[in-house]
Amino acid sequence: MQVHKFTLNGLYIVLDINSGAVHIVDKMVYDIMDNFNGANEEEVIAALEDTYAQDDIREALGELKELVRAGQLLSPELTVPITFSEKPLVKSLCLHVAHDCNLRCGYCFAGTGDFGHNRGLMPKEIGERAVDFIIENSGPRRNCEMDFFGGEPLLNMGTVRHVVSYIRKREAETGKVFKLTLTTNAVLLSDEIINYLNDNNISLVLSLDGRPAVHDRMRPGIDGSGSYDEAAKMCKKVVQARGNQNYYLRGTFTAYNLDFCADVLSMADAGFNLLSVEPVVAKDADYALTEEHLPELFRQYELLAEEYLARKQAGNGFDFFHFNLDLSNGPCVAKRLSGCGAGHEYFAVTPEGDLYPCHQFVGRDEYKLGNVYDGVTNKEMPGKFRQAHVLNKPACRECWARFYCSGGCHANADLFHHDLHKPYELGCELQKKRLECAIMIQAKLAMAGQE
Repeated sequence: MQVHKFTLNGLYIVLDINSGAVHIVDKMVYDIMDNFNGANEEEVIAALEDTYAQDDIREALGELKELVRAGQLLSPELTVPITFSEKPLVKSLCLHVAHDCNLRCGYCFAGTGDFGHNRGLMPKEIGERAVDFIIENSGPRRNCEMDFFGGEPLLNMGTVRHVVSYIRKREAETGKVFKLTLTTNAVLLSDEIINYLNDNNISLVLSLDGRPAVHDRMRPGIDGSGSYDEAAKMCKKVVQARGNQNYYLRGTFTAYNLDFCADVLSMADAGFNLLSVEPVVAKDADYALTEEHLPELFRQYELLAEEYLARKQAGNGFDFFHFNLDLSNGPCVAKRLSGCGAGHEYFAVTPEGDLYPCHQFVGRDEYKLGNVYDGVTNKEMPGKFRQAHVLNKPACRECWARFYCSGGCHANADLFHHDLHKPYELGCELQKKRLECAIMIQAKLAMAGQE
């Protein structure tokens, strides 16, 4: 497969897969691309002469051949070597400072905070050792990342503060620079904590699912009461204090709110402009998304893309994570093929100091890699994750979106197929629809001179 073509929001769009070039065409050229291989003009004319005038077809074919010669259409297969350093260089840790939570979210992959094991909080010394672990294993890499995670990390602010102070000390000693993030349901935020997070330049991922009733159905407190009012109030405080930057509002949609476009717009209308809403990943649950939901989910993404574009063009737009796509330089091939780094560049650290490939693998004991004291003792596992890239996944090698999606989430592949090389199909379909929407948006903005 060399091209992918689709229609959306009144546009006929042709994506040249290997170069990343996007072409907005008319209906005739769109139909020509069903048959054109770069050197079969007469065959194309014979197939379409009952629908279009021969002279028009020949003129269009001449223009298409110019694009072929320019390397922007039917471009040859990319040969992208995927190379890694001999020893994995750790760039990022997800620090599980709390295996406990003040909410009882119905779709929680973490088992409402305990990750299938005992509830507990990370001691300060484990946090310190995690910092030393990433410094010792990051090699010459100067920039490192640390995400304070849970459960709910605000339940253990003592360790968070201690680790941040320790990081600043170690930065001065080693020349490393840490980017810090904290993921929270926002309910336990306070003015004092917000000021602390702001003063220490800690990015925030804030959980909010959109409309109040939707949020409260899946994100109740321990006593069953809704958490929307308090969460939304504290999220607004964060945004006001940060000037609408250095945060992301992240929601989850389920089979209970297939009309998730309304939830995204609800958050945008509430004044939040950095948004992400993700499809729930679940098996054998009433709220799980299934193949039969796909037509409606596709429609919702299209509705969202059209409204996103309209607001952007009117000057009151918002940012939606999955519609961020830079078409100017083609796909970022090396990064997209190699994936997220889970299991070799990125690890999750439990409160006990155990290492797992990422936060979603925590609690799947067969994926335990080692601990922050002894390092990676399961020497084979990082290699398995390194090799689970797009070019080694049969389903991905033939997919038009292979240079954009990184081959999907390893944890989801394991959950549904117990095989890192078999991507989660429903997730693939949603990712491809989001990419089509993103390409359409960028094309429309470019046509209007607003890119």
